[in-house]
Amino acid sequence: MHKPLTGIFPVAPTPFDDAGVVDIEGMRRVLDCMIDQGVDAICILANYSEQFVLSDQEREALTKVSLEHVAGRKPLIVTISHFSTDIVVQRARQAQAMGAHMVMIMPPYHGTLLKADDRRVFEHFNAVSEAIDIPIMVQDAPLSGVTLSVPLLVKMANEIEHVSFFKLECPFAADKLAALIEQGGDHIVGPFDGEEAVTLLADLDAGAIGTMTSGTLPELIRPIVTHYLAGEKDLALAQWQRCLPLINHENRQCGLRACKTVFKHGGVIKSDFVRHPQVAMSIRTETRLLELAQDLDVLALRWGK
Repeated sequence: MHKPLTGIFPVAPTPFDDAGVVDIEGMRRVLDCMIDQGVDAICILANYSEQFVLSDQEREALTKVSLEHVAGRKPLIVTISHFSTDIVVQRARQAQAMGAHMVMIMPPYHGTLLKADDRRVFEHFNAVSEAIDIPIMVQDAPLSGVTLSVPLLVKMANEIEHVSFFKLECPFAADKLAALIEQGGDHIVGPFDGEEAVTLLADLDAGAIGTMTSGTLPELIRPIVTHYLAGEKDLALAQWQRCLPLINHENRQCGLRACKTVFKHGGVIKSDFVRHPQVAMSIRTETRLLELAQDLDVLALRWGK
């Protein structure tokens, strides 16, 4: 059992220069900006960090520089997902040795037809738990194509020592969160929402205690969670409605590129380059993104100026 952490745990983007080389100094600035945004924790090497285009050497360097630079100012979550259980265990040990507060893992998958069944998913997470002493967040995302049923998640929470946090961003996440909390009881320490907070109010209604968004506007999304958990539901709803146009545009039109573009225009990083086969967003989409961000006076748009 681990102590609950609540609030907002945004995903840090991985900055590259215009040639596609990892920008280590830019990574330090990303982390400083996110701390100034008032986040409760920071997640690195997630899907919105473009983990799928990073080499093992780049992952190790980014983990090392992030943990050293944050230096305990905020808890740091390291995403270690991989199809291979052996590799995930190695990544977990390395993250803990470097000082990670938590690891986040998707179920093992490698394309449409290469997925683990319930037994192997359980064994995958259990192997990680036996190798480390820090909390594990299970990422239940449609990207994997793996169905993590509520009974399986409850079994994992009950029987795997360090599985205690859950990021649900699957379709109908609120109903699944409610069922998970009801069936898992005290073993569900950290039920979290994802998908840039596009369904945050419904997920809070279902019992979520936090959210993992991008780094675009966490200082504006965090009050939604804090107001709600303080019983100030009207204030939470009003703040969510205020942020929703930008949240929706990011989630449905921009994806991970939104945060990098906002950070670039705010002087946090020098380039919003994304590695191929991803491509830059259209000027039309970028223009709307920046207009919506300016309307909300997003901190990242002025952080480096």
